Amino acid sequence: MQILVTGGAGYIGGTVAQRLLEQGHNVYIYDNLCHARREAVPPGAEFAEGDVADRAKLEDVLRGRKIEAVLHFAALIEAGESMQRPEMYFRNNTAATLGLLEAMLVAGVKKLVFSSTAAVYGEPESTPIREEAALRPTNPYGESKLLVEQMLAWLHRIHGLRTASLRYFNVAGAIAGRGEAHEPESHLIPLILDVALGRRKNIKIYGTDYPTPDGTCIRDYIHVSDLADAHLLALHALEQRDRLVYNLGNGQGFSVRQVVESARRVTGHAIPVEEVPRRAGDPAVLVASSEKISRELGWRPKFPALDDILTSAWQWHQQRYR
Repeated sequence: MQILVTGGAGYIGGTVAQRLLEQGHNVYIYDNLCHARREAVPPGAEFAEGDVADRAKLEDVLRGRKIEAVLHFAALIEAGESMQRPEMYFRNNTAATLGLLEAMLVAGVKKLVFSSTAAVYGEPESTPIREEAALRPTNPYGESKLLVEQMLAWLHRIHGLRTASLRYFNVAGAIAGRGEAHEPESHLIPLILDVALGRRKNIKIYGTDYPTPDGTCIRDYIHVSDLADAHLLALHALEQRDRLVYNLGNGQGFSVRQVVESARRVTGHAIPVEEVPRRAGDPAVLVASSEKISRELGWRPKFPALDDILTSAWQWHQQRYR
């Protein structure tokens, strides 16, 4: 299959692109490299540097490469930043995606797997969160993704676009030669590992007064390899189905303090912490139920244990700085 991966030079998009190549697909990566490097494009994939907001260029790519399906990862992903610059998130995540969808319609591309987020749920009434839960984002990042999901529902209804929206929280871990690193870095596990590597003095814990057992936020962590498997399953499922919405997670949550303790076990390093006030827009507990995708597509995480996720990430980070 001829597949376009937007944001395919990034951590998640690049991992999925690599898996697609291993399955024998022809992969074309489209990325503006604002948070990625050209060297991160998987070997064997074609590459074009460009912005998703450039609809004309996307139309040329979709038509010129005879693209049959799109996997869309290109987005800004920082919830905290979205509370400071919401307009940037609506332009980059929502408006730019509309341009991609318009280009797909013009080019006759009928399949899209959308990298959404479980942030569309906001502060849940119960956990683990199921797909039918109320959609009430608590930050512009989640809202920007929810608006895309709403567009997808209408384009499916009116134009027959086949779509899969995958909602997930924290992605971590590494596969051979590919791990998580952002510039600047803001994700908890890479930041903690930076402390173990001596690149940072300590790790900040934002808020210790949440209504959780140890007072820190609880999040659902999924290994990037398991996440990639789910995207491939969803893509193939669109051959027979036309509208899919799935949560992805390991079904259990881990607090910030538990992640720090796991990193201490895995790395053997003392990891100092600094307790600071809460960040705006951070819900106390976010854990996704994956029962639906497990039942319908047979997906189950192979690496649900936090120590296993941290171990793969630690091995990659050590190699990265040798």
